[in-house]
Amino acid sequence: MPALSIDQVIIRPLITEKNTDLMERDQYTFEVAVEANKIQVREAIEKLFNVRVKAVNTMNVKGSRRSRAIRRGSGRIHGQERSWKKAVITLFPGQRIDVFEQV
Repeated sequence: MPALSIDQVIIRPLITEKNTDLMERDQYTFEVAVEANKIQVREAIEKLFNVRVKAVNTMNVKGSRRSRAIRRGSGRIHGQERSWKKAVITLFPGQRIDVFEQV
C-alpha cells in the first residue's frame, strides 16, 4: 500500500448531471489517485469533510483514443487521453458534503 497523504488521494470532485442526481441519494463522486485504495479514500473523505462514509466504490476509467489530421503533408496524429480513477462515496443518511451544495 503506497503512502499517500490526504491531499494526494482526493484530486477533485466530479460535478456532472448524473452525479447531481446521485447527491439526492447521499452519493458523491470524486477523481482520486490511481494508486489509492478504498481504505485510503474513505479515510481522506472522513478527515477532509468531517462525515461518516458508509461505502466506497472505485472504478478505473480508461482514456479514450484520439486522432486528428495534420495540416501539412498527409497523415494523422494518434494519441490517447490519460486514464484515471473515479470513486463514488456513499454517506450515512443525514450526512452532507458542503462542496457540492454550493454548485
